[in-house]
Amino acid sequence: MRRSIPLPAPLAALPWIMLLPLFALVLFGAAVLYSAAGGSMSPYALSHILRFLVFLVGAFVLMMLPRRLVIDNAYLAYGGVLLLLMAVEAVGAVGGGSQRWLELGVVRLQPSELMKPVIVLVLASFFHTLPIGMLRSWRALLPPLVLMGLPMGLVLLQPDLGTALAIGFGGVVVVFLAGVPLRWFIGGGLIAVVVAPLAYFFALQDYQRRRVTTFLDPESDPLGSGYHITQSKIAIGSGGIDGKGFGQGSQSHLNYLPEPHTDFVFATMAEEWGLIGGLFVLLVFGIILRWGLLVARAAPDRFSRLLAAGMTATIFFYVAVNLMMVMGLAPVVGIPLPFMSHGGSSMMTNMICIGTLMMVDRWTRQAGGRTT
Repeated sequence: MRRSIPLPAPLAALPWIMLLPLFALVLFGAAVLYSAAGGSMSPYALSHILRFLVFLVGAFVLMMLPRRLVIDNAYLAYGGVLLLLMAVEAVGAVGGGSQRWLELGVVRLQPSELMKPVIVLVLASFFHTLPIGMLRSWRALLPPLVLMGLPMGLVLLQPDLGTALAIGFGGVVVVFLAGVPLRWFIGGGLIAVVVAPLAYFFALQDYQRRRVTTFLDPESDPLGSGYHITQSKIAIGSGGIDGKGFGQGSQSHLNYLPEPHTDFVFATMAEEWGLIGGLFVLLVFGIILRWGLLVARAAPDRFSRLLAAGMTATIFFYVAVNLMMVMGLAPVVGIPLPFMSHGGSSMMTNMICIGTLMMVDRWTRQAGGRTT
């Protein structure tokens, strides 16, 4: 009988049940970006792979951090990113009508992306130190609201509604899983129903209001504000079961589909790979998210559980909103598809989430538990 070659201990300890599907998804994304560039590795596919490899190394470094170090520096990380968001308002670079970036020499940093995992980290640390008996008092609600409200307010000033919602979603998931009374969430939902119409008329920018009305009736202006969603649905629908074939997507190649390499990369893929390609993407994301939930469930303490669950929720928000957006089930808010869309900021955020989950997985194994 042929013997299998044992892996070295550091490699054997890696969560291959998640990593192998993740590698496949990134390579599939590179193939879609190669096609979107007209059959060229430049400018999208090659940089997509290189960014993934760089951030993968970062994820492995993050994986090795000790638990005490992470807990002790949670508020420091939050404060640092909050200062970066303030710096964006003061000296940030403007692009596409928004002020979201800091020019740091060779690197162009979007601090709002860093806040997505950091808000999960700081809230997990907060509830870790909060006594269980105080979960039903205002002390369990007011500080988290302040911690979420400050960065969300700064991000809305940029303006970037999608990122603000992502920060809020990750934070609310952590607050909910920490055990804060359900009636507060119900009350918050009722308040949101009342505030939403006011926010639509008085808080949203003109282009953001157009996105909402376009979502409700994209056919009302198919050549204007409804163009993105209309062309995306045409691309997805024309792919059929097995697609038009690799490199044969007319919507993206003839420039009918806007942003075929970023926000609408799923539509680019679906046109060429059809339902089969779409199911493959959903399957891989399902594997990654299921693994994240297993890591959270098996985590050895409250901090680790909330941290892992929040990071999984952050990845889920990206996936769910992007897929709903390209299919016309949600307004276009500029949320890319993780591990497939071209973009360094999105790749950085999601690989931080992956690295954090691997870190919690290592803590669990050190404590004598297991996740898979």
